[in-house]
Amino acid sequence: MSDIPMRDAIGVLLAGGQGERLWPLTRDRAKPAVPFGALYRIIDITLSNCINSDLRRVFVLTQYKALSLNRHIRAGWSPLAGLGEYVEVIPPQMRVSQSWYQGTADAVYQNIYSIGSERSKFVFILSGDHIYKMNYAKMLKQHTDSAADVTVATIQVPVTQAARQFGVIEVDKDWRIIGFEEKPTAPKESPHHPGHCNASMGIYIFNAQLMIPILLADSEDPKSSHDFGKDILPRIISKHRVFAHNFVDENAKDALYWRDVGTLDAYYEANMDLVSVSPVFNLYDKAWPLRTWQQQYPPAKFVFADPERMGVAMDSIVAGGSVISGGRVQKSVIGYDVRVNSYCELTDSILYNHVNVGRHSRIRRAIIDRHVNLPEHTEIGYDNEADRRRYHVTDSGIVIVVRQESLIEEPESA
Repeated sequence: MSDIPMRDAIGVLLAGGQGERLWPLTRDRAKPAVPFGALYRIIDITLSNCINSDLRRVFVLTQYKALSLNRHIRAGWSPLAGLGEYVEVIPPQMRVSQSWYQGTADAVYQNIYSIGSERSKFVFILSGDHIYKMNYAKMLKQHTDSAADVTVATIQVPVTQAARQFGVIEVDKDWRIIGFEEKPTAPKESPHHPGHCNASMGIYIFNAQLMIPILLADSEDPKSSHDFGKDILPRIISKHRVFAHNFVDENAKDALYWRDVGTLDAYYEANMDLVSVSPVFNLYDKAWPLRTWQQQYPPAKFVFADPERMGVAMDSIVAGGSVISGGRVQKSVIGYDVRVNSYCELTDSILYNHVNVGRHSRIRRAIIDRHVNLPEHTEIGYDNEADRRRYHVTDSGIVIVVRQESLIEEPESA
């Protein structure tokens, strides 16, 4: 890709978010471990970007409810290891602090010992909860070509959309960063694209030698919230060469695709994108494969060829081990080992692994968490008041159904 070997870089993927805005899907799991697109978990998208970009040494910093995330990475991503390559989970070690991570910068600072021991020239800071395709090697090439100290990935967003939503970066004609505002009401326009501004994607490259003193100074500042966007970036733009890298989408579509799936509605919409006839986010691109760890299941099956109770799935994706048995599935995302029984109707819904839908049930605009067993004649998504009494319902009316709280983690293979 470039004359800058990616082996001189290390990735630090921040995967510790509590994900309060995705609750109750994050009640029992970390946000990056939330399923996406039937087969994947959200973190798989960023990890696939790493592998496809030849960024083959990645530390994953976890924190909250990380059991299923740790297992997933160990099973699906650790086998990449060998010859100095790895995807490795680092739990909080309290090496330089006695507290949980206070912010994104503090998370990296608390792991400075591990990161520094790799003796890499460049450190990528990545987030585990965005859906996009990006070749990080292109970003590193620009970083070195411009002799930057720090490079921040940005995406062009219409000014009207960006207001109060994004950290907005002000650049000069050479893409050098000259200003930063956190969620401004009146974002400054980009000189390169009128009507648009440069929104931060939360992706950074630091020269490793510079990153350590910057994080050290931030850790000693009692007024800092220890966040890369809020604290570090505004402080360094006047002192160092900090550039923006304009997002180059590997998704091979007309529109740029980058989704923060941090809210239930955004998460639901990103999944629903996948089942359209020509999805905006393409899971089927052989040039940019998405990887994950897959449980061994038999193929999906659709029975009965009976006009009274026909097992069909239309405009949907269905993972292995699932049986659509005399039920009708439309515009839905169905995970592993799901059973949709006779006379059921499912529309615009997301079902996680190991869900059983009893006969004569009707489900619309719902997310059903794994290991949920819905009894016969269940109705979800048709009576808003009844749904609110029993389940979590978003402002836009999406119903979230989770299993009863348990002290025991259900094994994925059950």
